[in-house]
Amino acid sequence: MSTALSELADRMRRTPVRRWSAVHDTFGSWMDGPALRSMLRAHLLSLGPERAAALAERSRETTTHFAWCLRDRAAEPFTFWLHEYKPQTDWRPGYADSVHNHRYHFCTVILSGGYLHERYATTLDPDTGLITSATLLRRTECHAGDSGYLLADEFHRIPVAADSTMTFLVKSRPVTRASLSFDPATRIGHRHVPVESRLEELTGRI
Repeated sequence: MSTALSELADRMRRTPVRRWSAVHDTFGSWMDGPALRSMLRAHLLSLGPERAAALAERSRETTTHFAWCLRDRAAEPFTFWLHEYKPQTDWRPGYADSVHNHRYHFCTVILSGGYLHERYATTLDPDTGLITSATLLRRTECHAGDSGYLLADEFHRIPVAADSTMTFLVKSRPVTRASLSFDPATRIGHRHVPVESRLEELTGRI
């Protein structure tokens, strides 16, 4: 792991992760847009075959971007990620362009490109727990160098992203079992449970 990412990890370990605003302050004092891009590029170039394969194994593709996991150590209450957004023409409905939350808190900085970021208030069905409506609170044009953070119980949407947009993120460990999404076009809500957490349920149903 590069010295710069190790330095961030050291700072993060000294920061109370229950106060995510403090985590964002730590994150903000460490990052430098152009220097961060150069550091991440150097880190990726330094990976040998085994470490590159391990990184790819930890990473995944979503409907809107490739999520590259740069650091995930079991003893640490955080992970580091690089999100590489697909061209808008390759997006499929249902992820970043839906109103959604996450199972984790995160801080992010835009390395290149930019996107339109929307925050929402949501109404949940008391029986199903699914989203039944969403109200736009704020819409912001975000550009390279901009940073922010989002808590797991906050809802947002990225309806538009420039081609070649990339972001660096620090994510907490999951704080909820599932996340929620809402399609503004169909007004249908969904609950998303990661497959690895369903093993016990599968065992009981088989």
